[in-house]
Amino acid sequence: MLCGLILPSALPLVGMLMLGNLLKESGVTDRLAKTASNELINIVTILLGGVVGSKALGPVFLAPTTIFIIILGLVAFVIGTMGGVLMAKLMNVLSGGKINPLIGSAGVSAVPMAARVSQKVGQKEVPDNYLLMHAMGPNVAGVIGSAVAAGLLLAVFGG
Repeated sequence: MLCGLILPSALPLVGMLMLGNLLKESGVTDRLAKTASNELINIVTILLGGVVGSKALGPVFLAPTTIFIIILGLVAFVIGTMGGVLMAKLMNVLSGGKINPLIGSAGVSAVPMAARVSQKVGQKEVPDNYLLMHAMGPNVAGVIGSAVAAGLLLAVFGG
């Protein structure tokens, strides 16, 4: 609600995220939740991939601007991961060693891959380590942060 009051243009993005959670967690819309998380998401992904792919001509797509945007995205992921790990290390120090710094690396909006990577790296070090659910918290926070950032861009540049 606070996000909607401060940045109304982000509300549809955050609302769709919350609608998916509501469908899944309510327990009364099993068919809708399963359809939205399986068939519907696959159909939408195929359609979006086809439309974007049909518009991505080689000379247009491989322009210096596109490559620059890809590099900026990579830098953003690196900074986000590094900042998350450093913040988790600070929380670890302040909590007396109760926070695993690996969960900070899941603070980017690559759901659920970033959380899975934290889980796998943690289990390589300690085989009975189970970080997945702890890493999903920062992972979902990254998604909400991305939706708010997109809403801010919509507010600033119009849309």
